[in-house]
Amino acid sequence: MLFYSSLTASIALFIIIIFQGKTSKIFKSGKKEVLCSAILGLMNPFLYYIILFKAYTLLPAQIAQPLNFIWPIMIVILSIPILKQKIPAKSLLAISISFIGVLLISTKGNLFNLNIDEPYGVILALSSSVVWALFFIINVKNKNDEIIRLFLSFSFGSVYTFILILPNFSSPHVFGILGAVYIGLFEMGITFMLWIKALKYSHTTAQVNNLIYLTPFISLVIVRIVIKEKILISSIAGIAFIIFGIILQKKFGTERDTSN
Repeated sequence: MLFYSSLTASIALFIIIIFQGKTSKIFKSGKKEVLCSAILGLMNPFLYYIILFKAYTLLPAQIAQPLNFIWPIMIVILSIPILKQKIPAKSLLAISISFIGVLLISTKGNLFNLNIDEPYGVILALSSSVVWALFFIINVKNKNDEIIRLFLSFSFGSVYTFILILPNFSSPHVFGILGAVYIGLFEMGITFMLWIKALKYSHTTAQVNNLIYLTPFISLVIVRIVIKEKILISSIAGIAFIIFGIILQKKFGTERDTSN
């Protein structure tokens, strides 16, 4: 599924590049930019989606999706050792609030029991957010054109995935291919491109970034309608804690930047 999804995303992005008249930029990418794209492709889509899709096979969607959404907090935590940033006490408080949300979702509201039904799945879901945060941090340093960068990353990701499945490669069912194509278009390729466009045309990045807070709640509605999962109160409360912690962290980060 990941191979066909990544391949679909690569093809979709290449078609966009052709229409934008940027084909020549692919071949003008320097060695450092290509190497960076190779590393980014290893992280996303390869590692990120392998970990995330496995988490979805082990956990209910209403648990896996919010745990994956903790990536903005992971960016802050990983910035300490990687970017040598100092995190103020206020930010640590915000991180703690988000992790209370993680515990609420993971334990289905049994905070004092701390009994997690599927700990391996929880670890995978949280690990996917770590991979995404690392992808974001490294991606910031890549100066290549955004669409070219995405295309190269997904192309490398397709190669990595093909190498992984090659020993046991078999032709999937047509409905499996259609599902993978849907994921490649709307979970990966086109969606990534729309997000970049939204950031480009918005007056401020905050205008668009604030919309991501709607994602977990909209996902719960879709999960309920499509998958017919019974939505737990603990899932809703956990998402609220996670988002509140992220909003506080961004607020404290803005205050620190202003003071500097």
